[in-house]
Amino acid sequence: MVLSPVENVIARIREIAGDRVSQGQADREAHSHGESWHAAPLPDAVVYAQNAEEVARIARICHDARVPLIPFGTGTSLEGHVTAVKGGITLDLSRMNKIVEVNSEDLDCTIEPGVTRLQLNDHIRDRGLFFPIDPGADASLGGMASTRASGTNAVRYGTMRENVLALEVVLADGTALRTGTRARKSAAGYDLTKLFVGAEGTLGIITRLSLRLHGIPETIVAAVCSFETLGGAVDTVIQTIQSGIPIARVELLDDVQMDAVNRYSKLSYAATSTLFFEFHGTPRAVEEHVARVREIASENGGGAFSWAENTEQRNALWKARHTAYYAALALRPGSKGWSTDVCVPISRLTQCVLQTKADIEASGLLAPIVGHVGDGNFHLAHVIDPDDRDLLARTYAFNERLADRALAFGGTCTGEHGIGTGKMRFLEIEAGEGAIETMSRIKRTLDPNNIMNPGKILRLPENSDAAKLF
Repeated sequence: MVLSPVENVIARIREIAGDRVSQGQADREAHSHGESWHAAPLPDAVVYAQNAEEVARIARICHDARVPLIPFGTGTSLEGHVTAVKGGITLDLSRMNKIVEVNSEDLDCTIEPGVTRLQLNDHIRDRGLFFPIDPGADASLGGMASTRASGTNAVRYGTMRENVLALEVVLADGTALRTGTRARKSAAGYDLTKLFVGAEGTLGIITRLSLRLHGIPETIVAAVCSFETLGGAVDTVIQTIQSGIPIARVELLDDVQMDAVNRYSKLSYAATSTLFFEFHGTPRAVEEHVARVREIASENGGGAFSWAENTEQRNALWKARHTAYYAALALRPGSKGWSTDVCVPISRLTQCVLQTKADIEASGLLAPIVGHVGDGNFHLAHVIDPDDRDLLARTYAFNERLADRALAFGGTCTGEHGIGTGKMRFLEIEAGEGAIETMSRIKRTLDPNNIMNPGKILRLPENSDAAKLF
């Protein structure tokens, strides 16, 4: 019997990975999608990789046979990043989860890509250290690097872009390379680390990461403040940042999202536009920063601060924030979520948020607003019925207006979620023809057979099937 190219690849990979190759329907379905609603074609097989050498051998086999290879971490991405647009092999990296070394004196660590952020923080907590990038989900750190994740702490500690020191990467043809070192800066050659951070698995597969760590602050306090208006809440954020107050976290929840969070997490805050704050530092510094932010909030229609000072209270508060997406879905049981985000310069944030809120109401959509507004980034969780074609059309049209609005304000079509299959058209508008062609040249050079997570970021001619997901 003559095997098809894909069947032949699977047979060859079985010689390497044995029973860690699965063609079971449940495994393929579980690895066909992230957290987004988008249609999810199934991969032909799922392979659970054990080490970098194995990843390289599998990549070489797929490259030679021109079979797609899709890296998979924990499946928490939101823009169709892990969808097998053209079938092929999904490479699950979750078993590559060793913490290789922690260098407390240098405030860095080296890990495998399947290590999750909670796993790392549990491991280093007793050393007085933590890794600050917190997108909410317990995502794999390899996946977080691939999507250039950020999260609630980004306003103070930056995103994955600022916190990845070095990578080990396997290219499409199986070539392994190291980018960067553990040094805090370098002027040596092209910055290949930044090239792969945010490439969404389209240029190579991350097999090891060196990351910056931070000392656990001496004092941490969190607070909740309700506002009379949405504009007052956003203005408070802008003025706080412009005043140079080194706030660690500041999260916006509009009235709809706050009502959903109250119901889902059994809280009792006012169902109005609200900010969640967190302050880090010495006791005296935190006291001074809190006093200044309270004054700014009061001038913008903010009420009294409700405090979460001990670890248990803070964890409960941030858990409520991190489950905001599921709280939104609970507003309409049986619905699906279509999450999107944009990011604008903070001076334009109030305009952008208020115009977006008005657009939601005029469009008759259920789309709570929540965001890491300290860096100009906010999200919407559209609560949809995928079978309602009229609702999908209105949602898609709204998202086009949202992206256009962010670009008109000098912003970006995505501050955090990435491009995936969902925002390729918006990237073309934002980046322009020259940048898109340059990205395409890089893609074709490193992955000439277009096997690395095809159908994501760039609408290459051979990626046109990605459009069918909409």
